[in-house]
Amino acid sequence: MTNTSGDAYPLADAMTTSVSVQDEATVLTVAGEVDLATAPALETAIETTLGGAPAALIIDLSQVSFLASAGMAALVAAHQRAGSTRIVVVADGPATGRQLKMTNLDQVFAVHRTLDEALGALRGN
Repeated sequence: MTNTSGDAYPLADAMTTSVSVQDEATVLTVAGEVDLATAPALETAIETTLGGAPAALIIDLSQVSFLASAGMAALVAAHQRAGSTRIVVVADGPATGRQLKMTNLDQVFAVHRTLDEALGALRGN
């Protein structure tokens, strides 16, 4: 895991991100709180990951305990910058899934309850 805190965002110590490749998808796993202080670091992590031009990017929010509007704005910005990369979101429960549904972002992204479900959908299962 990479801690996203640093000099540029000294308060951004409540969120971590990590990147892995599973099947043919790049998975950006986010853990902790995504709020006004940590959203810029999330945007940077997404932008860096998209820079590799993956065919598919899964943003796994299953370990996120709080998702503020700034975090949802980072997801929308990712969607706008994705180009040919397909973005899929893993979100379930009141901390993430509920917010995405309430804001209709589940209509913008394919939202899955688990990483395995998201990987299966990308494989066409």
